[in-house]
Amino acid sequence: MGQLNVFGEPLKICSEKPLTGYFRDGCCNTDETDVGSHTVCAVVTEDFLIFSLEQGNDLITPAPWYQFEGLKPGDRWCLCASRWLEAYRAGKAPLVDLEATNEKCLEIIPMKILLQFAVRENA
Repeated sequence: MGQLNVFGEPLKICSEKPLTGYFRDGCCNTDETDVGSHTVCAVVTEDFLIFSLEQGNDLITPAPWYQFEGLKPGDRWCLCASRWLEAYRAGKAPLVDLEATNEKCLEIIPMKILLQFAVRENA
């Protein structure tokens, strides 16, 4: 779709297994129909998954009718920017792959916060 990441570079794939994204294309692409702004490529943790469940969004339980196998810690998933920010404020935010995170999330989450949660691939 030609969208950009938070660095202004071409958006990289977040995950193909499990297949993520608002459009289920593996990327955190978005458009005006994506009212949740599924733009943050997160590496989910157990803490985050439990937090999300407690907020009413069950990302753990499989939903075969949506071809959704359920997430487990370590999976990458395009999260709603507002949910990620909510988790951050609750001390439950997962790490973020910034190269696969859509620049659109910067309308909701400040870059300085995202940088603190950046995945360090070669650290």
